[in-house]
Amino acid sequence: MHTSTCQMECTDTMHVSRPEPVALPNHMRMVILISQRIPPRVKRFIKRALKRLKRQAKDNPSDGTAARRRASPPAAALQAGDMVRVRSLEEIKATLNDIRRLKGCQFMPEMEPYCGTIQRVYKPVERFLNEGDYTVRKASGIVLLENLYCQGVAVAGRCDRSCFYFWRVEWLEPLEPGEEGSPSC
Repeated sequence: MHTSTCQMECTDTMHVSRPEPVALPNHMRMVILISQRIPPRVKRFIKRALKRLKRQAKDNPSDGTAARRRASPPAAALQAGDMVRVRSLEEIKATLNDIRRLKGCQFMPEMEPYCGTIQRVYKPVERFLNEGDYTVRKASGIVLLENLYCQGVAVAGRCDRSCFYFWRVEWLEPLEPGEEGSPSC
């Protein structure tokens, strides 16, 4: 069973300014080792080729994450005050990778009770403080929902910090003005 951690521990991977790391195959690692002993002109050529390969690997990963991401709805531009329905747990799980993350943002087991409920957007997240290295990072496609904050991680115990949960827009379904009801908490 996956051990739950706080979303604050995964903020290093959910920003938009740095791509997710791509594991290189062994033959590419060999190219890098060989390139350490060759002239600078040849090194530049190899670096460009490696960048192209990394870009291709990111666009066409073999682990099926590209199919999951293509299947998810396009990121909606949600604004403060918009009413949304949190998608069902099955729909959200379909977007997650093996470690319960989508584009670096972790879906915590403590967020599951809110699946299927109607909520109001508190504000979109444009930047946040990464507590690992105390830098401000840019974010895209993440919102905070009113009155939905962490009561402490079940595995770690009670925490009095009361951090808002980060919600990916792929996990939310915007409601039309006629569909709105009162938000349920």
